[in-house]
Amino acid sequence: MKNTALTETHIELGAKMVSFAGYNMPVQYEGVNIEHETVRKSVGVFDVSHMGEFLIEGPNSLALIQKVTSNDASKLTIGKAQYSCIPNDDGGIVDDLIVYRVKDETYLLVVNASNIEKDWNWIVSKNDVGAEMRDLSNDYSLLAIQGPKAVEAMQSLSSHDLSSIKFYNFIVGDFAGIEHVIISATGYTGSGGFEIYCKNSEVKQVWDKVMEAGASYGIKPIGLAARDTLRLEMGYCLYGNDIDDTTSPFEAGLGWITKFTKEFTNSDALEEEKRRGPKRKLVAFEMDERGIPRQSYDIVDSNGKKIGEVTSGTMSPSLNKGIGLGYVTPIFTDFGSKIYIQVRKKAIPATVIKLPFYKG
Repeated sequence: MKNTALTETHIELGAKMVSFAGYNMPVQYEGVNIEHETVRKSVGVFDVSHMGEFLIEGPNSLALIQKVTSNDASKLTIGKAQYSCIPNDDGGIVDDLIVYRVKDETYLLVVNASNIEKDWNWIVSKNDVGAEMRDLSNDYSLLAIQGPKAVEAMQSLSSHDLSSIKFYNFIVGDFAGIEHVIISATGYTGSGGFEIYCKNSEVKQVWDKVMEAGASYGIKPIGLAARDTLRLEMGYCLYGNDIDDTTSPFEAGLGWITKFTKEFTNSDALEEEKRRGPKRKLVAFEMDERGIPRQSYDIVDSNGKKIGEVTSGTMSPSLNKGIGLGYVTPIFTDFGSKIYIQVRKKAIPATVIKLPFYKG
């Protein structure tokens, strides 16, 4: 199991550590609900250094990214980031990722921890244009400072006006006494904030200064369990749950990041799928009665016939009700549709709703 540069810090803070994507990671500190509420109302900090970072450089960097990703990276200007996915040859998704344009011919791809090796090998196999590739995953750390107080709490740590960095934009600047870190207005919680990319040798200093600067705002370290409940309340997909090698972007509601203004891996087949409509779709649902939906629970109709499966589910700390995502056949995808979640031997009614669950 790999450690992040902050593993010892988490252990000292009393975190419950678990194996996640091959890394020793903090799943919780005080408790999921407390940590969840901290991010929704104030500010919390996550160590997500297990994520992967690939640098793609050179005159053909954009050509390679255009070929392997579904979104149109030609729209990116320096200082902008873009959510995208990497389609496979069979209609599924290799991974979802964020693409950053750092310089004219330099891009940073941030990929899921569990897919680092798979993604790297896939992109290398498609690199017939001679783009320069470097895997920085083992050298860089990533902190997510999330919550409505994040900007105010962290402003003293940078000479840049953090409030001026718009959503899915970033700067390379000073932060917590370190020069040249990426300060990115991205996140996975829906409550605002930043992600900070720095070298492993720098992250302990950044972490300590972040905790110090945020102390008067009630900052707390947040584990992966609250990260999951926070992202689920927004309806953000999690690779391995809601999307994988067998789910298409159109099934997953990711048509908005699938642009046919260019050719990319399997684009012809995906365009055909868009035209005819997918055979199943990812929907969001709220439980009508007490019950917690969990991954792989069956979704059934009023007659008990299976129509799909839950991919993510939890008891929402913000809404105090069971919420979930799952794939169903197209006739059950309209908002207001009644479906049933098979929780052990009982089929509990639920309603298909429009995302996000949490409106803030």
